[in-house]
Amino acid sequence: MNKLYSEILARVEVEIKGIELPKTPTNLYDPIRYIMGLGGKRVRPVLTLLGNQLYKGNYEDAIHHAMAVEMFHNFTLVHDDVMDSADVRRGLPTVHKKWSSNIALLSGDGMLVAAYSLLQKTSPETFSRTARIFSDTALEVCEGQQLDMDFSELDSISMEDYLGMIRQKTAVLLSGSLKIGAVVGGADDQDLPNLEAFAESLGLAFQVKDDYLDAFGSSEFGKVLGGDIMEGKRTWLTVKSLELLGGKGSQRLHEAYAIKDFDDRVKEVLMIYRELNIDKLAQQQVQEYSDIAQKSLAKMRGDKDAIETLSWLVDQLIGRTI
Repeated sequence: MNKLYSEILARVEVEIKGIELPKTPTNLYDPIRYIMGLGGKRVRPVLTLLGNQLYKGNYEDAIHHAMAVEMFHNFTLVHDDVMDSADVRRGLPTVHKKWSSNIALLSGDGMLVAAYSLLQKTSPETFSRTARIFSDTALEVCEGQQLDMDFSELDSISMEDYLGMIRQKTAVLLSGSLKIGAVVGGADDQDLPNLEAFAESLGLAFQVKDDYLDAFGSSEFGKVLGGDIMEGKRTWLTVKSLELLGGKGSQRLHEAYAIKDFDDRVKEVLMIYRELNIDKLAQQQVQEYSDIAQKSLAKMRGDKDAIETLSWLVDQLIGRTI
């Protein structure tokens, strides 16, 4: 385990446990405490603190900003779970299942407000820059979620459109988290595009790997194998398969997804994936994005330990050992 990563992750967990929220109304604040305490990889706040360490060498200055991005991330999870009618999050009941959809929506709204309040705990000049990045990022995440819902109604979408959607839904928040920490640490505007290229490539690699693991991974990653197939969810694997199958050939995959028995559906779809070598193509795509991230990282200036830790983080997330 990387020393700086372990140190930062431990600091993040301490700060999350120490977030102060009013006691009442309990149905507003208890769900916030609940979702924030469910754990996770905490990649976004870690990236915020590494971004700060990169330019200032002291990640403590960005701790409130790290909490802001983690609060926002969990807000999106609460609302996404309502939209997806999801029952479980990280092995436990989702907020709307434990309480109600109305409570989940309102608690999520409260988390968004709390995120901005945390972001304000800095100088006016820094807040002006970080709030702009945060707002732009938040809106792109919302756009990505809407596109994801829109795409679920279509028979087919292009790979370009799919990658654009997951860039907005997943990758831009990693990018925004890193850039916010860097700005707090004193990064110039000309530093930001390279940070953005790094984090977005990391996000795309992570999402394609996530899609791959859902179909070809193992239960040790906390996934129900074939869960995306059972839900009829559009993934990189699906889009690539339809692209390779073409017009008439794609009908077979559509028919496989229409099978009512979940076990039979998963079996048939996986058979098609393997015939097309989708597993190998997905792994190649993950490696390509990982290489882009590492090349962007090589161009970064700043704290050596932070750069080494970011490089280590790419390898761990893509290899999925954390």
